[in-house]
Amino acid sequence: MLFVALLFPAGFAGWAVGHYTSLGSNSSTVVHTVTIGSAPATTTSAAATTTSAATTTSTSGGGATVAAGKAVFDANGCASCHTFKPANSTGTIGPNLDTAPASDAKADNNMELADFIEESIKDPDAYIAKGYSKGIMPTNFGTSLSSKQLHDLVAFVVSGNTGS
Repeated sequence: MLFVALLFPAGFAGWAVGHYTSLGSNSSTVVHTVTIGSAPATTTSAAATTTSAATTTSTSGGGATVAAGKAVFDANGCASCHTFKPANSTGTIGPNLDTAPASDAKADNNMELADFIEESIKDPDAYIAKGYSKGIMPTNFGTSLSSKQLHDLVAFVVSGNTGS
């Protein structure tokens, strides 16, 4: 009986979180995030409730937008692993997206920043940032994100990198 009394609230909380994080999204495009690894994440994140004009402008070809990229970032749990000021995230499992992409792109054959970020999302083991190891970041984002979602996410990460 105690099991049932605890199971119902936990199930409801899981349902509520799942539905809350997909507000405004077509249920067929919602991506559910699964945490992998043995160490629990000790990170926090908070979604920004305001947007500025800069977050709604197109930043790359193909109509990619920073605001849409932030939504992709939030929906796919990127904040749980990465620190990134534009997303108000403080994750430490993966590289700091405020600083690492620009320096890592240069270290990886002097790649263009947007190309490096896209490669890092689609094939995260292609370049491993100093202090990290292969297999930490899920490798399925290249297939689970649509081309538009991928380009929007790249635009969002690029927008937060002033050292490019």
